Amino acid sequence: MKVLFVADIVGSCGMDIAEKYIRRLKKAEKIDFVIANGENTAPKNGINQELYRRLIFAGCDCVTLGNHSFDNAEILDFIDHTPELIRPYNYPKGTPGGGWYLIDGGKNRLAVISLMGNVYVSNLISPFEIIDDLLAEIKKDAPNTAIFIDFHAEATSEKIAFAHYIDGRAAAMIGTHTHVQTADEKILTHGLGYLTDCGMCGAYDSVLGVDKNLAIERFLTQRPVRFAQGEGQAQFNACILEIENGKTTSIKRLNIVEKA
Repeated sequence: MKVLFVADIVGSCGMDIAEKYIRRLKKAEKIDFVIANGENTAPKNGINQELYRRLIFAGCDCVTLGNHSFDNAEILDFIDHTPELIRPYNYPKGTPGGGWYLIDGGKNRLAVISLMGNVYVSNLISPFEIIDDLLAEIKKDAPNTAIFIDFHAEATSEKIAFAHYIDGRAAAMIGTHTHVQTADEKILTHGLGYLTDCGMCGAYDSVLGVDKNLAIERFLTQRPVRFAQGEGQAQFNACILEIENGKTTSIKRLNIVEKA
């Protein structure tokens, strides 16, 4: 099966280019499943129902989140009855929504897990502590299902260590959160497709998707600044994986920058 994973989508600029290339690549690359990280799609981070529906209409099978999962309060109105929208699995019990979703394509099935790291980004339950039981549960309840993990974390060391920990038990682990695409895509010893960070879809001439002048002002003044998402020339970051028998056989990064 071929899987397209779309990096963190930031604001209206990111939404526009993501919708465009999801449709284009799904057809051109004969993609089976599309996953996108949508935690920064709303104007002040988070996601709302309209933006979620736009991603599904564009061709996404599942939308993952991260540390901004609940920044937009509207999510509480629909996440409990929207299993395709998944927040990190390692939130405490009782948190609205679910942490993994099974995409059933008949011939191909893909379990998508959202996890958040601990180092520099959250105080959630350690992903190392909870992943064993979840992987065993999926293997038992959904045999012959490939497993894909969106690992939303800051520290590269945590991402790499976790990838080695689950190598051979999952098909792929793609990192998100930093909004900077890394060039270290690889397949680990036992078949795990890995990329430290997939990057972002958003304003190219920006600071991680934020208006560059506002970010510079924050550093110059050392005072709080109300950030706004960047606009203008857009970039699209993603990766395409080919998965067979629960292992990744190829992984390719995409870094598309539209002309200004």
